[in-house]
Amino acid sequence: MTEEMEPNIEGARIFVVEDESVITMLLQDMFEELNCEVVSLASRFQDALDKANTLSFEVAILDVNLNGQRTFPIAEALRARGLPFIFATGYGAAAVPENFRAAPVLQKPFRIADLERAVRTALATPRAA
Repeated sequence: MTEEMEPNIEGARIFVVEDESVITMLLQDMFEELNCEVVSLASRFQDALDKANTLSFEVAILDVNLNGQRTFPIAEALRARGLPFIFATGYGAAAVPENFRAAPVLQKPFRIADLERAVRTALATPRAA
């Protein structure tokens, strides 16, 4: 794939759902380096679900396990709005149910190149609203 065909992520507005503060800070630093804007953070399930239903952003990063709760209902809410999302997990793609296998999965720990690739993939993936 040529660079011209890949979506430009510069300026992308990102919603981060993550319960580990160290990972949240790492993501914020990485997105700053990629010239993306983190528009909101959520570390609790209900807050994340509320924001998923109301915020304006281009892509969300969802920790699969948020304080012991799976974030798949949040992914459903994003899918219903036609918004792309990326799962972040230490368990790899096996932690993601079949109905979400089209979503990019970031294997923790990840590097900035992995994050950039996942965001580009999420933004390029056709989705239904």
